[in-house]
Amino acid sequence: MTRSETHTTNANLLVLHALRCAGAAGPARLHAFTGLDESDVESELIDLGAEGLVTRMSGDMPCWLLTDTGRAADAERITDELTSANARGAVEAAFDRFLVLNPELLDLCAAWQLRTVDGIMNANDHSDPVYDSRVLDRFADLDRRAAPVCAELSAALPRFGRYRDRLAGALDRAASGALEYVTDSTASYHTVWAELHEDLLATLGMRR
Repeated sequence: MTRSETHTTNANLLVLHALRCAGAAGPARLHAFTGLDESDVESELIDLGAEGLVTRMSGDMPCWLLTDTGRAADAERITDELTSANARGAVEAAFDRFLVLNPELLDLCAAWQLRTVDGIMNANDHSDPVYDSRVLDRFADLDRRAAPVCAELSAALPRFGRYRDRLAGALDRAASGALEYVTDSTASYHTVWAELHEDLLATLGMRR
């Protein structure tokens, strides 16, 4: 296989698997997920559509999603990738460490979205910067402990390397005042974390 053919195969799998982990998505979100140029993403989507692996949904915000055939094809290709890299043991070990951190992440997201005032639980309207700063500090601490897990995954399968950049980027934007990057955006810390969780399950052939 030539270098060009290898690149095409890798890009094809990246886009297919991104839809497996993110669900319905447009080229912009798939660009963020895969790191591929949007034009390359669109080209891969057209090729995958011709194979019957993905389908385009029309509407105000057109997006793509896997067909049943595409989901089966992704499972087969990801299993082949894991076997070829002899990476199952490393990914399983990293997943175990991820699962230790996951309940803390969920608690932090709840603390970001809700807060107790005078004994009453309310939606956090983000009018108290001191409270928000404390929660963001806890996110930063979690992120520091998640970084080695991401490094282990990236060493096992390089495509996992995008998660470290995306998580850190979301937290940096939130700390700079773009609060939607904590839980309320498709590029938020919580969303990227959920995609990583789904990716780990899909890669290992596990169900929630």
